[in-house]
Amino acid sequence: MSSSPDELRTRFGAVYTAALTDVLDGLGYRHRTLPPEVVPLEPRARIAGPAFAVEGRTNHSIDVEVSIRRILEMLGSVPTGHVAVYEPGDMTCAHFGELSATSLQAHGVMGVVINGGCRDVDLIRESGLPVFARYRTPQDAVSRWEVLEWGHAIEIEGVTVTTGDYVVGDADGVVVIPRNLIETVLAEAEALVGTENLIRDAVRNGMKPLAAYEHFGKF
Repeated sequence: MSSSPDELRTRFGAVYTAALTDVLDGLGYRHRTLPPEVVPLEPRARIAGPAFAVEGRTNHSIDVEVSIRRILEMLGSVPTGHVAVYEPGDMTCAHFGELSATSLQAHGVMGVVINGGCRDVDLIRESGLPVFARYRTPQDAVSRWEVLEWGHAIEIEGVTVTTGDYVVGDADGVVVIPRNLIETVLAEAEALVGTENLIRDAVRNGMKPLAAYEHFGKF
């Protein structure tokens, strides 16, 4: 029986990206983490939810009105309960700011992951919306960036992110779980976290690392 969206978020909130990545490695999915430069604006931020893919490109000749309308149309299309995941195809500007964060949060969006830029960082932090980004700049996207498509599949440095895949982010980075493996990976990660808790207690009580590995089969 499949878990509800709320149950999935709660359960994913109790595991961490390192455990999820270890499980994916064991299943043969060895390249499911986004670039290490994509980090949370708030150091202890966590993010979890199904992906909603957004794709764009640099366009410094785009009409201002066309640019802003396309960006706003895309923002209004992000579904409740999802995580917007951007491959902006651009490194010249900020693709997300405080008003965008306010709008998404008001519509129940779980967070944003951007392989690109962000601005209004202090205000976004105050909003409480989890945002992971590659860099920060005050330079606006309007008239510099074009949104091409959303709600489809994108590729971020070799990692395919399809709308409906599951995205989990924490202080270590962001992992993307293929939608057909969500329940499998989650259950195995929960079991792994349980084993690691036992190992942690054992080594705190003086068990040597190799002995712990031989006993538990994991370290």
